[in-house]
Amino acid sequence: MLNVIRPVQSLLTSIFILMAGGGFVPTLVSVRLEAADAGAPLIGLVGSAYFAGLTIGSLEAARVIRRVGHIRAFAFFVSLLSASTLAYALYQAAGLWAALRLIDGFCVAGVYVCLESWLNDRAEPTQRGSVLAAYMVALYAGQGLGQFLLNLSEDSPARPFLLASILVSLAAVPVTLTRASSPVLGDYQALPMRSLYRASPLGMVGAVAAGVILGGFYGLGAVHAQRIGLDLPATAAFMSAVILGGVMLQWPLGWLSDRFDRRAVILGAFAGTAAVALAMALLGAPGTPLLLLGGLFGGLSFALYPLCVAHTNDRLTAAERVGASAGLVLVYSAGAAAGPLVGAASMSALGSTGLFLFLAACAAVTVGFGLWRVAVRPSPPCEQQQAYQALPRTTPMSAGLDPLSGENS
Repeated sequence: MLNVIRPVQSLLTSIFILMAGGGFVPTLVSVRLEAADAGAPLIGLVGSAYFAGLTIGSLEAARVIRRVGHIRAFAFFVSLLSASTLAYALYQAAGLWAALRLIDGFCVAGVYVCLESWLNDRAEPTQRGSVLAAYMVALYAGQGLGQFLLNLSEDSPARPFLLASILVSLAAVPVTLTRASSPVLGDYQALPMRSLYRASPLGMVGAVAAGVILGGFYGLGAVHAQRIGLDLPATAAFMSAVILGGVMLQWPLGWLSDRFDRRAVILGAFAGTAAVALAMALLGAPGTPLLLLGGLFGGLSFALYPLCVAHTNDRLTAAERVGASAGLVLVYSAGAAAGPLVGAASMSALGSTGLFLFLAACAAVTVGFGLWRVAVRPSPPCEQQQAYQALPRTTPMSAGLDPLSGENS
């Protein structure tokens, strides 16, 4: 394993540092706006701005990279992200912070495109699965551990933004000093939406639903935690439990989906997500049970997107898989942008539990849709299913790291 990641260790170090610095900013922004009585709809709008920026960046970042190269583009995205992170400390206003979150999303997408295309170029075809696994561990470990920087905000309101900016800036060091040659950026054309839906209705609808669920959680999960009485350390632990739990269950669920009817596993994961989200809404109290439920919620919900990608791949040729994965990332991002808005409306109407009631309803509706698809279209035999591959929900470039997609296909 060490021999596999050694050629890309600078890239993995950069994503870990960047996510440790920037991964807790959405939690901090939500907590600060909640403390200022901004209201759930406004907080949801700020959360949606990030995913809108992420979608724009996924589509436009490649143009910047082709113009100036990977290293300069990476330095540009990281520098702009560091500056926007500092700007939060200057003045607190929902409108300004929404604009900053839009910039953050654009920059993070640019970083993902840089790193994922670079990893795709450096990884040998037989090693892509290992490189992708190392990338996901670095990304989610940084994001999960970074949540605990939230604890530093009680004594000095500006301190966590300053530390986040420092870490984001340091993330540029391993990449800008690397001696590895920059790759040639390939084209990843998304499969047309009509063709994507025709190939796999459940895969496409499931990816949208996964985006709504995780976008709603990332945008408003910390607000829910605060409203049910969690202090800052407990809120950080709760958010970290969800993120790290999301890493733990992806591979076991993937193993099941390779050996049984994948649609049954997808429906089970959505049903489990609905049940756990409902339990979290009904629990409505701090404590160890909430952390355990949070970890289980993360484990189930984080697996939804890669399961839907794998199911879609079962219906496609090898030449179509990268384009389909790129399309699924985009519909996931669209769902993630909508999630905080609808979740905020649910919280306004039903109180703090409205968020997880909405997430449970979204998952339950997807189960209903999936049962209909099972009734009208048979599943492929298990032996004809493609092998599951855990994938991050980042940009279309991540699809190139899937060993099943073929090199630069």
